[in-house]
Amino acid sequence: MKRQLFSSMACLLLAFSIHANTFAKSRNDRLNVLFIISDDLTYTALSCYGNTVCQTPNIDALAASGTRFTRAYCQGTYCGPSRASFMSGFYPHATGVLGYKNPRPQIGDRATWSQHFKDNGYYAARVSKIFHMGVPGGVEDHGPGRDYNGADDALSWTERFNSPGPEWRAAGDGETLEGNPDGKKPVVGGNTFVVVEADGDDEVHSDGKTAAKACELLQLSRDQPFWLGVGFVRPHVPFVAPAAYFPPYKPYSKLNLPPKIDGDWDDIPKAGINYKTSKNMKMDVRRQKKAVGGYYASVAYMDAQVGKVLDALEASGQEDNTIVIFTSDHGYHLGEHDFWAKVSLRDESAGVPLIIRVPGKQPAVCHSFVELLDLYPTVASLCGLEIPEHVQGKDISKMLDDPEHQVREFAFSVAPMRKGFLIRGDRFAFIQYNEDASGGMELFDTDVDPQGYRNLIDEENYQDVVMRMRSTLTQKLAEVRDNDLSRDR
Repeated sequence: MKRQLFSSMACLLLAFSIHANTFAKSRNDRLNVLFIISDDLTYTALSCYGNTVCQTPNIDALAASGTRFTRAYCQGTYCGPSRASFMSGFYPHATGVLGYKNPRPQIGDRATWSQHFKDNGYYAARVSKIFHMGVPGGVEDHGPGRDYNGADDALSWTERFNSPGPEWRAAGDGETLEGNPDGKKPVVGGNTFVVVEADGDDEVHSDGKTAAKACELLQLSRDQPFWLGVGFVRPHVPFVAPAAYFPPYKPYSKLNLPPKIDGDWDDIPKAGINYKTSKNMKMDVRRQKKAVGGYYASVAYMDAQVGKVLDALEASGQEDNTIVIFTSDHGYHLGEHDFWAKVSLRDESAGVPLIIRVPGKQPAVCHSFVELLDLYPTVASLCGLEIPEHVQGKDISKMLDDPEHQVREFAFSVAPMRKGFLIRGDRFAFIQYNEDASGGMELFDTDVDPQGYRNLIDEENYQDVVMRMRSTLTQKLAEVRDNDLSRDR
């Protein structure tokens, strides 16, 4: 497997490790788990999902050797509820964790995903962001003594490691794109669209440090199998990456934006208009194109770090005994419908990339619906562990042998910030705001309108579909809330 050279001494040492050939044999061949997650990554930005501009060779290589899921959905369309959900095994509306908090107070002594493996003899570690951690604020390097753990859960880990970096303060050529129409605002922090073509190499920044630490951990010989979570914070804003990753996307003027449709918002409820738009961010076309370029450069930088970790796994001699997962906590808008960022329940925001590679299984592409919540029970099953009773996800391991296999008729996702709910079926995407629909509804026929430009909610010919979708949502919420947490109350 050919990938780029390691940039850190720790990664270079892996190829010469004397432990490489004996590591897996010492643990009775129990499968390891390498869980790699990006932050705010839309599947539409990956070349293995069809993007012809943003090149992601390392993620593509993983996809070519594993199963790539084309209909994977998160359960919450921003970081906090999504991560609390797939790590705890509960839907957001089962625990009530709808914000940026750790689920431990709600779940009590129930084991999280990594904790379940730790309790069954695994070394469980995370590097950087697995549970929620504010970006950029949670990873900004302010010196020793800073708590970088965010909303992390200490019980979930044998060890945990953080990766502080300069973020928007990085030296280099930076520009604030959002709320800066006259160009007078300096580079700023917070959840703001900022592009920084940064000085220095990969390991100046958080993700480079994360990759280096993950490589180091993969080098070590231990008697236990491992569950290793590697959390990259890019391409979350700020769009900061070493300057070397930007040239393929420059000049920014050459980049194309999604189509602009007159009256695109006229037939959707107010709640369906995303919280960040070209209009309220005051981003003209130049700034919009630079935002896309900065995002793509951040994705390319993150992809390079994924490559280092996968190379380290291969060099360690453990690749043939390790399940590898790559995904994101949710998707991201890059100008579709003049929307930007996350939160919305459209496919670009609710859909996620998902690749699972299991030793001995053939590469495949699976078009059946899956949810991030399914990872916990699936990986437990693959590793021969019992699936805890509380887990609400489904075991999709049969799909890894038969990509035509189906376990879900639809995917379910929520946008708590908008009190929104998504039922994403094979043909129809139904979105409802408020449980009584008082915030409005949206219905899109994705067979004839895959981009979702025509809301059919009031059209006479679709009222049977609307009624069926509303009934499905009601039943799904009742099912979500019928769990061992509610029964214990």
